[in-house]
Amino acid sequence: MPKLGVNIDHVATLRQARREFDPDPVEAARLCEEAGADSIVAHLREDRRHMNEQDIRRLHKIVKTRFNLEMSLNKEIVRIAVAIKPDQATLVPERREEITTEGGLDIVRYFRRIRETAATLREAGIAVSLFVDPVKKQIQKSQESGVGMIELHTGRYALAETRAQRLQELKTLRETTQFARSLGLVVNAGHGLKYHNVAAVARIPGIEELNIGHSIISHAVFTGLERAVREMKEIVR
Repeated sequence: MPKLGVNIDHVATLRQARREFDPDPVEAARLCEEAGADSIVAHLREDRRHMNEQDIRRLHKIVKTRFNLEMSLNKEIVRIAVAIKPDQATLVPERREEITTEGGLDIVRYFRRIRETAATLREAGIAVSLFVDPVKKQIQKSQESGVGMIELHTGRYALAETRAQRLQELKTLRETTQFARSLGLVVNAGHGLKYHNVAAVARIPGIEELNIGHSIISHAVFTGLERAVREMKEIVR
């Protein structure tokens, strides 16, 4: 059974709408863990549009499961990660003008920089994962960079408009998961997964963890955060 990582960025997004102190993403993390989350995920963006450095420091102190920090290759963000030492760092692409992460890292194009950044993080005792598109060439270069873990970008599956497209994207996810596992990589997956489409991805053999945020936080507006996490966890099971 895949584990469930809950991304709490959008709790901070709601807080930043008024630039006040609530809702507190740290309290959200506590509730998510009580409801069965296997890890807590937060993205410290360069523009601090939701999470800020204080949030990340507080999360590191209170998370009891595993704290997964999503981050770019920006030197300042790398410095902060090395100082705070989350359990895991997931390297993701980042553009200031994007609404959300739009795709996987281009490991082939930025191989040297990614390898150096991953080495810096590992030397600080941080497990490193790369957020990649389900493309064998990108996965092969991920393994060559020295990391032991990847997260497959499931956005194309989530956005598929027809059943045929969804089935094709699922086939791609299955094949690339198997390929990554054959290289000795731990495989996680996430992006755009919702209550109605997550089960098919959860059934893919070899996926260790699904990282889900926006749909859980959105559902929580109507049901409460603990119930939203429990319902997603039950679907993943």
